[in-house]
Amino acid sequence: MSQTLKLGLPKGSLQESTFELFKKAGWTIKASSRSYYPAVDDPELEVMLSRAQEMARYVESGVLDCGLTGIDWVIESGCKVKKIADLIYAKQGLRKVKWVLAVPENSKLKTVKALKGKRIATELVNVTKKYLKEKKVNALVEFSWGATEAKPPELADAIVELTETGSSLKANKLKIIDTVLESNTVVIANQDCLSDPWKSEKLKNLILLLQGALIAESKVGLKMNVIKSRLQHVLKILPALQTPTIAELSNPSWVDVDTVVDENIVRMLIPQLKKAGAMGIVEYPLNKVID
Repeated sequence: MSQTLKLGLPKGSLQESTFELFKKAGWTIKASSRSYYPAVDDPELEVMLSRAQEMARYVESGVLDCGLTGIDWVIESGCKVKKIADLIYAKQGLRKVKWVLAVPENSKLKTVKALKGKRIATELVNVTKKYLKEKKVNALVEFSWGATEAKPPELADAIVELTETGSSLKANKLKIIDTVLESNTVVIANQDCLSDPWKSEKLKNLILLLQGALIAESKVGLKMNVIKSRLQHVLKILPALQTPTIAELSNPSWVDVDTVVDENIVRMLIPQLKKAGAMGIVEYPLNKVID
């Protein structure tokens, strides 16, 4: 009987971006809207969708060997699981997210100290209580079942809410007065999984490819033809992960230069490379970059 790694993936806001990440890493995952057990093109993987809030509990109990969830929910749960790797991506980009303390824009509450005796609504109850204890502020923390941003000022004096860009808070006329916790997606596993040589190796290889896919998200490949007399001028312009690859062409006076660069600088690089003598410049996307 073949072995399988039971992997939990987050259902909800991170689901689509997670599926896209796995696609770039080499796995195609397909799920219907009502299914919690999506199909994956790897017989060694058994995938289950779970709310990020519950992932650590399922991994701790052994229902899952490992899973992807936010470090915020791992801390909130208090479950005994091992964080294996960080994966810095969110719903809208390659960034961390923040749980912030926010109040109405017209509120007289300016600092966390001013929340003494006030009511705070949040999904992240345990972390918020710990934060307030560290700040030596005694306030009432209530669990919010959703629509948290709409609760101030009638149903709460303040909220602790997750934000990626802050746009939703502004739309609800809320202002941030402090950051409670910074979070990102992590890979977690239980000890039984890590103690199993086959599962541990499978997970290690999966993480390697996922991290390679994330690195590739912000980079592109560049290749060009350069006459040898202008090669040093071109190389001075080019940054690289290591050093550019230089290959001889059929015309002995020319070489092919191939490299990987940050995508956000390509628009500045290409005109400079052209001016330095590069020709036939080609920019191409990358699926994975493995350091």
